[in-house]
Amino acid sequence: MSNTTQTKKPRLTTSAMIASIASEGQRVKAAPFGKALVELAQSRTDIVGMTADLAKYTDLHLFAQAQPERFFQMGMAEQLLMAAAGGMAKEGFVPFATTYAVFGTRRAYDFVHQVIAEENLNVKMCCALPGLTTGYGPSHQATEDLALMRGIPGLTIIDPCDALDTEQAVPQIAAHQGPVYMRLLRGNVPLVLDEYDYKFELGKAKVLRGGNDVLVISSGFMTMRSLEVADQLKADNVDVAVLHVPTIKPLDEATILAEVARPGRLVVVAENHSVVGGLGEAVAGLLLRTGTLPKAFRQVALPDEFLDAGALPTLHERYGISASAMGQQIKSWL
Repeated sequence: MSNTTQTKKPRLTTSAMIASIASEGQRVKAAPFGKALVELAQSRTDIVGMTADLAKYTDLHLFAQAQPERFFQMGMAEQLLMAAAGGMAKEGFVPFATTYAVFGTRRAYDFVHQVIAEENLNVKMCCALPGLTTGYGPSHQATEDLALMRGIPGLTIIDPCDALDTEQAVPQIAAHQGPVYMRLLRGNVPLVLDEYDYKFELGKAKVLRGGNDVLVISSGFMTMRSLEVADQLKADNVDVAVLHVPTIKPLDEATILAEVARPGRLVVVAENHSVVGGLGEAVAGLLLRTGTLPKAFRQVALPDEFLDAGALPTLHERYGISASAMGQQIKSWL
């Protein structure tokens, strides 16, 4: 009989709704959205916070504690939340309305479309659990939120990468005149972009690193993954550039076209969203309309399926948006 003792790995469990996407040992900042909104509200008395029974799980509870007279708990009624936010905006306030992305888009879509967007009202919808950031299955996985919201005229759409992106976006979307949908990262949010001399600018894409073999155009936490992949592939002498696109709409067409026009690079769009209707198709449409054809074009995105429930690391690997799965895909395409 062998004397070797095997150490059992901890069993992965279905991720809680408030689970962090940060990997073990990664630098994080706690509640960047909530803290940024509290700070902004000190000088902007027109800002109000509204939620549909999810203050704690969208970090809006910090705003409620700091500005209780400007916080409105609407209960489990997302349609009412969006309609009331529109009413607040008509009275001159700037409401930040928070809920989960599935509820803010799928459940309240007509209210966002008709009450808020058609009248170009100054409502900032900040919605947590975008894409595959919860293990609770299709009822809570907002894998099609960008496709839905991109279809609404005049709506600005933000998909931040990390804590820095999120906290810098808050005052800029507040200053922007018109409705905004921002995918919300909450809880302990990874911090990566501070290493790249990065500053969020509404409507602007930013080159985080150059590379001659592959151009990855990414948004949300897939920019974090793309940077990890670029480091991994460097060991295989594959030179990967990363272009971060935090504003999905309006798209920074000039920067994207300039980067794609550089010859000889495989172009990969990476996003935490279905292959249908997100950043990938937005970029593909832009390239076709302008006749800017790269060496090859590929997508790293979630499949056009109802996804499984389970632990997030397992699901990210299964559906191809983990760093290891993404790196293997890029190598196979090359």
